[in-house]
Amino acid sequence: MNKSSFFIIGQHAVIEALKNPKRKVLRVFLTEESKKNIHRKNPKKNLLNDVKVYFKTKKELDKYSTKENLLHQGYVAEIEHLDKPILKEFIKGKNNLNFVCLDGVTDPRNIGSLIRSAVSFNIRGLIVKERGFPSESKLMYKAASGAIEYINIFEVSNINSTLKNLKDKNFWIYGFDGNGKEDFTKINWKGNNILLFGSEGSGMHKHTSKYADFLVKINIDSKIDSLNISNSAAIVFHHLDYLKKKS
Repeated sequence: MNKSSFFIIGQHAVIEALKNPKRKVLRVFLTEESKKNIHRKNPKKNLLNDVKVYFKTKKELDKYSTKENLLHQGYVAEIEHLDKPILKEFIKGKNNLNFVCLDGVTDPRNIGSLIRSAVSFNIRGLIVKERGFPSESKLMYKAASGAIEYINIFEVSNINSTLKNLKDKNFWIYGFDGNGKEDFTKINWKGNNILLFGSEGSGMHKHTSKYADFLVKINIDSKIDSLNISNSAAIVFHHLDYLKKKS
């Protein structure tokens, strides 16, 4: 069965898609300079082998990015979706997993930036609600800077039932909330953990927050009300990765 295709733009997004053996790249639109750059950055492997390549001017490529007001950098690709990993299959026989779960977070730029940080600091997967996840967003792919090719994205139909099932499988659920009682750095972060983040505007849904075993917070200066979600996530991911490498 053929999968639906969509376009992504930007140097890192396109090059990492070409590097991913699991990603089907149907067509690539490049300037002469961007083609040379691909070969310079990957001298040991021809990433454009077996890919349909079309050469365009920067102005011709603008039509793929002007709607989103993004810079294509001379790189556009038409790709297919990756096979969707199944969460219950993925966790079988695995321990010490850290996943991030997004409740009501829909902004493509924030999700893309969060994915970039998640891959940088060894978060094993992202749990999102299937309906509402911007899976074909050029902005998300651009913000992720190629990192989408290296993370498991688990699209689920219901966040609450997913959290309930994970609790039954010995996962601890930590909800990040500005009103949380405990500083997240005081947690030992052993075992399997779900890092639950709500939207910037309204936070976690009230019913969803009930599935959290603990509500924790990031201590910031009182002059600032809150952090952008992607910044908050990066701080948390780095801390957990540091603890893991230290142990």
